[in-house]
Amino acid sequence: MTTPGTGEPRYTRDELVAELGLSAEYAEKIWNAFGFARTSTPDKIFTEADLDALRLFADSEDTMPQTAQVATARAIGQTMARLADWQADQLREFDRDPDVPFTIDQMSAALGQVQQLIWRRHLALALDHGVELESDESHDLVVGFADIVGYTSLSRRIALDELEQLLESFEENAFEIVVANGGHVIKTLGDAVMFTAHHPSEAAVIAIAIHRLSESDEIPPLRVGLARGRVLSRLGDVFGEPVNIAARLAGSARPGTILVDDAVATGLAEDERFYLRSIPSLNVRGYRRLKARTLEVNKYYDGPVDDGTR
Repeated sequence: MTTPGTGEPRYTRDELVAELGLSAEYAEKIWNAFGFARTSTPDKIFTEADLDALRLFADSEDTMPQTAQVATARAIGQTMARLADWQADQLREFDRDPDVPFTIDQMSAALGQVQQLIWRRHLALALDHGVELESDESHDLVVGFADIVGYTSLSRRIALDELEQLLESFEENAFEIVVANGGHVIKTLGDAVMFTAHHPSEAAVIAIAIHRLSESDEIPPLRVGLARGRVLSRLGDVFGEPVNIAARLAGSARPGTILVDDAVATGLAEDERFYLRSIPSLNVRGYRRLKARTLEVNKYYDGPVDDGTR
């Protein structure tokens, strides 16, 4: 299938590498990082547009270390591979539907245009967000983990289609909650969602709303962990002690509860919407005496915690 708008294929992979002037060893590294098989093919599958796009990437070799180029290629490849797998499943399903009047090529072209639009909007927001972070010397984030209690045993007891519906419902609702309340979804891990928020109050609202998803019959009990501190943002992911602590808190929380670390608790101390309950220090991997509190909605607070969250 020719990608719409890119012209006719003119180059094999080896011809493309030669046109770009890359060494075979380095081209192999980049190719593998993008997630493609090592085996070469005699088929002409690359267009002039492909050559122009990859030339911009290859020309950055003088200004970007090779390790950074490979890491960038890996991040792009992993993201696009996962997206393409999901899109291919959807397109095949639509193609089998006799009521859908479009071919796979037509749907693929439309999907590509929408994808470009959404990517540009997200890139603009991310660039604006980056400017805000650079101007704030005391920058930190709240990291949250939310997961389904007993997922492993549950996955053994229910049919695959039921499991798919459960994960889709959890992921869709959690994503909507995080974004609607000013947070950012970092990644989904099957039975878990990892997110960040700028302020403890935002993270608390998100955690409470996610927790309340289990009040429906569709989603089993959930547990959430929140931790605050400085994090390293790299290739769309975040790293640092708050990530580790949030994961430990989520893993230690009882079904239907939210655990927060001292830093989050301090940030919520004056917020009358929330109630923090002290618990004994936790003994978890990497932390022998981890201080934590349970987070709840203050039952004496009369106003809305957030839109629709009381």
